[in-house]
Amino acid sequence: MELRHLRYFVAVADAGSLTVAAQRMLHTSQPSLSRQIRDLENEVGAQLLTRRARGIELTPAGRAFLDHARLVLSQVEAAAEAARSVARPAKPCFSMGFLTGHELTWMPEALQILRDELPNIDVIISSQYSPQLASALVKGTVDAAFLRRERGVPDLAFRLLVKESLVVVLPSDHHLAALKAISPKDLVGETFVTVSDTAPVLRVVIDNYLKQSGINITPDHEADHLSMGMSLIASTRGVGLLPAYAQNFLPRSVTSRPLKGDTPTIDLVLGYKKSNQSPILKLLLSRLNELVARVLRRTR
Repeated sequence: MELRHLRYFVAVADAGSLTVAAQRMLHTSQPSLSRQIRDLENEVGAQLLTRRARGIELTPAGRAFLDHARLVLSQVEAAAEAARSVARPAKPCFSMGFLTGHELTWMPEALQILRDELPNIDVIISSQYSPQLASALVKGTVDAAFLRRERGVPDLAFRLLVKESLVVVLPSDHHLAALKAISPKDLVGETFVTVSDTAPVLRVVIDNYLKQSGINITPDHEADHLSMGMSLIASTRGVGLLPAYAQNFLPRSVTSRPLKGDTPTIDLVLGYKKSNQSPILKLLLSRLNELVARVLRRTR
């Protein structure tokens, strides 16, 4: 398996079509791209894509593989950035971490703001779970991170970026998908998929919302990451609650609906170590309002 196989697979998954990915993103022929994907499936030992009349759809194995493929590619880019920073030690270096899935929204604008002011800096990017990002901030291996408001880390400061609404995620042909909005009581009796302790802040928000809504639901399954959650929801015909950003990663077999009433939210924050005196960090903090405005304009 080579990195190009991962890049090709991610491009096809993002495009939703072998033809579109080949012609517009990879500038190769569709038959050649199809061979590369078949080689990857043979190497993995599982079918990753299903060919449809209107394009492709990821299989459950493909959805699980996609999350890891993105992570590998981001880590390779981070490794390359790290190597370049060592090779050019005279350049200032700044390390940013992103809660997995949020780098697609926040990284381009954050990098643009930094490089508009400081074009000669090296920026190292990493993508991890929120608790691991908080630990990296405390250790000083990451300067700033887009994460949850983790508890028990007094050395860290947090600046609010956005409050993300929670939505119901469920199979596209689920009977509740016929509703425009779903109330908490509609979830009673359904197979419920929640997040594991890899996302402790989100787990607390979900549990508190169900408790405050006066319903008692015992989760049937726990998902360690977004792709696993999607696979469990699709395969068990279950339902789950996830932040709205998850809608950017829904396969065709899974959809989302808003919640009725007071919608629970979870904070996305920029975290940093209070003792960090990096001038690059100070610049980023001084431009946070601009960063949020730019992201909101782009995602509306």
